Amino acid sequence: MAEPKWDDLRVFLAVARAESLSRGGKALRLDPATVGRRIARLEEALDVTLFMKSPQGYALTQAGERLASRAEVVETTILNAHDDAAGGAEAMTGQIRVGAPDGCANYLLPQVCASICADHPGLEVQIVALPRVLNLSKREADMAITVSPPTAGRLTSQKLADYHLHLMASRDYLAKAPPLNSLEDLKAHKVIGYISDLIFDAELDYLSEIGGPRTNFASNSASVQLNWARVGAGLVIGHDFALPFAPELTRVLPDQFSLKRSFYLVRHADDRNISRLRFFAQELGVRVRHEVSRLEGRT
Repeated sequence: MAEPKWDDLRVFLAVARAESLSRGGKALRLDPATVGRRIARLEEALDVTLFMKSPQGYALTQAGERLASRAEVVETTILNAHDDAAGGAEAMTGQIRVGAPDGCANYLLPQVCASICADHPGLEVQIVALPRVLNLSKREADMAITVSPPTAGRLTSQKLADYHLHLMASRDYLAKAPPLNSLEDLKAHKVIGYISDLIFDAELDYLSEIGGPRTNFASNSASVQLNWARVGAGLVIGHDFALPFAPELTRVLPDQFSLKRSFYLVRHADDRNISRLRFFAQELGVRVRHEVSRLEGRT
């Protein structure tokens, strides 16, 4: 059996992670026909079937799963060698993709990542704002910010920062709405929140902390919820770090209700020795903590 070449393994990993020839090819900027030929060549060289093909896509066979584990080790070794040659933090270059909940992605990461790139002009940073947890094992991102630490998989996590949330509403809404002197008065108000069956992490179920009132307006996006509150649709439990971007809003009943949550930076365990990602993670941690404190008015 011939020893596979890294270039073929790279194509194989892209298809395995994307579960599709076309999506795998897109990630590598190769057309699907070329990707298909490369996979066929690899299967012939190894004399095994690597994928089970179906209308749903390409799923790894047992032989494919074994090869994927070996290929990821090779990939990590090559990335390490590239970073060592580049000089680590002093020459932090290349593309880094960060996944994050949309509140963090909209109100924290743009300025944080811009400041990191200003110090390291060779970096290209991509922010993926999704209302779900990214699959790092499939390399949907190099690292992800989450609201809970991972409980399974070959992942590592570090706590980035605590952040706070309060009830908020626009001043126009409060001027026209019924009196609001206690949490009991919420029953007479319009409430904005998450779509209950699309809450992907229990830490985001904010409304359960106040008895789970019925929502009049709901979205899987924290930014949409905040913008509904900005135009006077009702009350929302919003991030304190988003308030400077929404001057129409003010905290409501801050002495009676507040929440504290945390952001975690999650990475694939095999990436811990890749200096480029390690140094970026360190920079991200320091600057996210500072930015949360600044926007919450604690610095």
